Amino acid sequence: MAQFTPQGSGTVGIGVIGVGNISDTYLENLASFPDLEVLIVGDLDLDRAASQAAKHGIALSGSADDVLAHAGVEIVVNLTIPAVHAEVSSRIIAAGKHVWSEKPIGTDLASARALLDAADAAGLRVGVAPDTVLGPGIQTAKRAIEAGLIGRPLFAQTQMQWQGPELFHPNPAFLFAHGAGPLFDMGPYYFTSLVQLLGPVATVAALGMKATEERTILVGDNAGASFPVEVPSTITVLAQFEKGAQAQSMLSFDSPLYRTGVVEISGTEGTIVLPDPNMFSGRIAVVRALTAHGDEPVWEEIPEEGIVVGRGLGALDLARAIRTGRPHLATGELGYHVLDTMVSAQHSAATGAFVNVESTVGEIGSMPVDFDPFARTV
Repeated sequence: MAQFTPQGSGTVGIGVIGVGNISDTYLENLASFPDLEVLIVGDLDLDRAASQAAKHGIALSGSADDVLAHAGVEIVVNLTIPAVHAEVSSRIIAAGKHVWSEKPIGTDLASARALLDAADAAGLRVGVAPDTVLGPGIQTAKRAIEAGLIGRPLFAQTQMQWQGPELFHPNPAFLFAHGAGPLFDMGPYYFTSLVQLLGPVATVAALGMKATEERTILVGDNAGASFPVEVPSTITVLAQFEKGAQAQSMLSFDSPLYRTGVVEISGTEGTIVLPDPNMFSGRIAVVRALTAHGDEPVWEEIPEEGIVVGRGLGALDLARAIRTGRPHLATGELGYHVLDTMVSAQHSAATGAFVNVESTVGEIGSMPVDFDPFARTV
């Protein structure tokens, strides 16, 4: 495990690069944490950056270069499109700043590895979404599983199927391009949760398909326009974990039937159902083995522990970790292992072969029950 020393004191300055759809929720939450101050936002579209800055009461806006040049910014939150995540994050490291990146860490292993190596060499940190897994939902379940509530975990099932992001996104083409699709867009939520709960993935096998070669934009100024589908729009992944558990995961943008957020883990002493890993909170419950045929299952509800917030929680944990010298939780190495798992699944779907996941990740810490995002701690 990497060794860290405390850095700096006082409120941690934040810069944001990329002010697309997801930036609103980030900016709202980051502004609510007393330990952080958003100093500047940047985007390729300078007018859009200025509009977001005005909307959220941020003093400065400009380009990505303006964010990187700001002397008060210690962490840059990278909300650009997935295809340039690793490139932009590498520029952030080169500018001497820590990174919090939206998922995935990158779209290929070489650039993601180069990013992490550069950060290590510079003594800087990389944190990677999803930070939903740091919320009370997944963290409460993690503590319960580690305490033996379901015995030894045996197998898991996850499912995410719906009609696709063109239902709401005005520019959805990038979500069907190389480095995206349901595997890279939604897969990080499910695979990060599974790795949090079951440990590193060892081997994967997958099948993928495209329902159509083109999709149609349904909302916004470009409604009615078509765009190409470059990657499987439905993929099913089998995973074998290093500790012996197995999992089956379905990810689809092709289903009129909406069924998302399914995460179930069965062990030797029971089955636990978890919240949607794209959310910070939700139902957690355990069912035990029946004692006689015809008995009704009895569900034990598990109360969540912790304060529910939203996206930006991981950046806050990173900031506090920088100040105190402790490891942060949503690490670049975890993000890299999840990327490796997805790249391996993509390769398996293309070749029909089982693929070994070459990377691993060390022990993953848990969010303390008493972590209060709204307290001033630095």
